[in-house]
Amino acid sequence: MPTFRYPCPGCRTTNSLHDAECEFEGVSWPTIEKAYTDLLAVLTRRPDGMSEPALRSAVDDDWGGLYKAALGVLEREKRVLREDDVLRLLTAAEFKEFVSEPTSEPMRTVYTHGSVPGCHDNAVFAMIAWYEMVGFSWPETKENVVEWLHSSGAWDRGGFEESTPEELVERKRHVYEEGYGWKEKGQAAKRVIERYR
Repeated sequence: MPTFRYPCPGCRTTNSLHDAECEFEGVSWPTIEKAYTDLLAVLTRRPDGMSEPALRSAVDDDWGGLYKAALGVLEREKRVLREDDVLRLLTAAEFKEFVSEPTSEPMRTVYTHGSVPGCHDNAVFAMIAWYEMVGFSWPETKENVVEWLHSSGAWDRGGFEESTPEELVERKRHVYEEGYGWKEKGQAAKRVIERYR
């Protein structure tokens, strides 16, 4: 099951060393983690959900920009679902279903259309980094990327040096282990995919 690392809502760091321009620079990581856990503790007790005003008043600490930003991250990362102004914590099964396919650009294009010759390295790199970022384990990441190579038609288009998709993904394991970002590689792959189409 993908894990959540309590990232800074401003720069996504998971420690007290923020990016220089981060609006939460100077806020300690334990304080950020507490904002998330305060929200999650309240939502866990209300499986049917609650309104945002009710959530705000149920949080023990003063609601401020950090809490609002943390809630935004939980919603964007599909940990919390907002339906008809009701916020609800997703179950593990619901969350896994939501995040198994990227829904925002550039990853949606890479996922939907698959890699094409000229961007294989960037596309595979981006997919592995994306699954790592949303919290999938290495075996889950490998399984999802191999499945994507087949279902998107990327493997059938050819142009890979490796003899199997599994071998290709295993060679890119360092991307997962080092926690590289996906955005730049995803944008580069998307440009090539769109020219190819």
